[in-house]
Amino acid sequence: MANLPIHRVGIGTDLHRLEVGGPLRLGGIDVPFDKHAAGHSDGDVVLHALIDAIFGAAGLPDIGEHFPDTDPRYKGADSRMLLTLAVDEIRELGYAVANVDVVVHAERPKLSPFKADMRNVIALLCETTPDAVCVKAKTNEGVDAVGRGEAVASTVIVGLVRN
Repeated sequence: MANLPIHRVGIGTDLHRLEVGGPLRLGGIDVPFDKHAAGHSDGDVVLHALIDAIFGAAGLPDIGEHFPDTDPRYKGADSRMLLTLAVDEIRELGYAVANVDVVVHAERPKLSPFKADMRNVIALLCETTPDAVCVKAKTNEGVDAVGRGEAVASTVIVGLVRN
């Protein structure tokens, strides 16, 4: 899929407070850490931003409208399942994920050892190949809630192609 022309582009962002007790779920994997992202579901900021990017590219309502935090069905939900539902929905509209570009914003933990696993999980869930997924990690140089280690965030851009 990586060589197909892009028909639609979407961007998604997410940010969650960090609370004591790990692990930290990012990109569909558990990263060993002494904190976790607080959220109604599993708090996976990468997959939440990815879902919003997919919905945005397809011209659909955002993650909060699809999977509201007021709905008890999504309490503690695995974001991998939510991403699968999002990919199913765009497939029904005639789209497929062509590429995914992820930035994870976290002061700690260091994410280099986990980026390849995130890339592979994202590719599998998006029904594309690992070479169509890029995962980058950035610190915020001590600035703002992310830089102080109080939060973790992600920004994702997605390209969709027509099936």
